[in-house]
Amino acid sequence: MKCPYCGYPDTRVIDSRPAEDNNSIRRRRSCDECGKRFTTYEKVETIPLIVIKKDNNREQYDRAKIEAGVLRACYKRPVPAEKIQQVIDEIELQIFNREDKEIPSKQIGEIVMDKLKDLDAVAYVRFASVYREFKDVNTFMAELKKILE
Repeated sequence: MKCPYCGYPDTRVIDSRPAEDNNSIRRRRSCDECGKRFTTYEKVETIPLIVIKKDNNREQYDRAKIEAGVLRACYKRPVPAEKIQQVIDEIELQIFNREDKEIPSKQIGEIVMDKLKDLDAVAYVRFASVYREFKDVNTFMAELKKILE
C-alpha cells in the first residue's frame, strides 16, 4: 500500500480488525520511510450479476425474487423457515459460483426447481407449474409422473 503522505510504495500493517459494519476490514498502517500512520479499509468487491429474461431484457439480480418464488411454492407446506432460507442460500451460492456476469433466467429457474425437488415435492410441482407454464392437466400429470418415478 502506497503511503498517502510521502508516496513511498511499501507500508506495514500494524493492526487489523473488522470495521463497525462487519463487512470490511480496518487496517492501521505505518510508513517505513516517513513514519506516519494511516488507516485503510478493505472490502470484498462484488460483481453485479445480470439476469437475461425470456424476452432478452436484462435486469440486475434480485434475491428477493427467488425468495418470493420459493416462499410461494412452500406456502402452507410443512417446511421450516430455516430450511427455506438454507435452500435460498444454496441457490444463490450456486448462481454466484458460476462466475459469469450474466445468467439466463431459465438457468435460475432450473436451479430453483432442482433444489425444491429435494425440499418438498408439492412445492416443486407448484413452482414448476408456474415456471414451465403448464397449459393443461396432461402437462401437469407428465410432471407428476417424473417425480413419482
